[in-house]
Amino acid sequence: MAKPPRIAVVGSANTDLTTFSDNFPRPGETIFGKSFDLGFGGKGANQAIAARLCGADVTMVAKVGSDLFGEATVKNFTSFGIDTAHVRIVDGVFSGVAPIFVDSNGQNRIIVVKGANETLKPADVEAAAEALRDVDAIVLQFEIPLETVYYAVAFARRHSIRCIVNPAPALPANLAELVAADYFIPNETEAEAIAGLPVHSTDEAKKCAAALLQKGFRNIILTLGARGSLLVSAGGAELIAPFTVTPKDTTGAGDAFIGSFSVFLAEGVPEKEALSRANLYAALSTTRVGTQKSFPKRTEFEAEWTRRGGKS
Repeated sequence: MAKPPRIAVVGSANTDLTTFSDNFPRPGETIFGKSFDLGFGGKGANQAIAARLCGADVTMVAKVGSDLFGEATVKNFTSFGIDTAHVRIVDGVFSGVAPIFVDSNGQNRIIVVKGANETLKPADVEAAAEALRDVDAIVLQFEIPLETVYYAVAFARRHSIRCIVNPAPALPANLAELVAADYFIPNETEAEAIAGLPVHSTDEAKKCAAALLQKGFRNIILTLGARGSLLVSAGGAELIAPFTVTPKDTTGAGDAFIGSFSVFLAEGVPEKEALSRANLYAALSTTRVGTQKSFPKRTEFEAEWTRRGGKS
């Protein structure tokens, strides 16, 4: 059998505190929620779990706090078989948390409190250099200091490692420090914030992605939710069709997309098929409640991919 791909995620680990209600409260309003869920999250951790469930050997580079959430986060990684040699517990710092609010349509609003994630520095990437040099891809997000993201992008470039940057949440960033990444993958909201252009239609998405391409990126992928994903490169733009599902909770779908896409590419799946597969993997994650626990196992995904004939 072929060796499984090796994916490294340099990123955040949070505890998700999810409240479900029929509607979001208005300013100054108090409402009753329907239910509550406590789970593991953080964009980096989510992407690592998705990659692991898709069959990759995964190394996580992260920081957590010296509290119950931090210890539980490390144990959670271990339970999935993720390498935690470079997940450090920081004394006197609280772990990252993410209060999440989900309405009856499955839409979510999230507030992230970074905590220990803010202490993940370039030195931590360098400390993990020996493990990182041999991976097939390095995956990054914006829930850690941007200086660390920049350093990891440059590290990947120096060592000819595929690099995927997910600019989530959107922050004012020096794009020149990111253009060495192989893939820059924002969602609609993030693309609008970074490029300063609207993304309310497919045509607008193409114009926005083209503007980002002009900044020097090689491949832009805009994740468009129920509209699929848009690949824009020097070769042109192509919309990769979505898969229809009945969503219960969209939280973590973008992370499911990123994590699975990194694995499919590392396995040698052609780029457009890898995107189509990631579309389905992300869509399936929305049919369950939660983030990491909503991600399907590879066997479940392959069964659904086969059932649908690889077509939306």
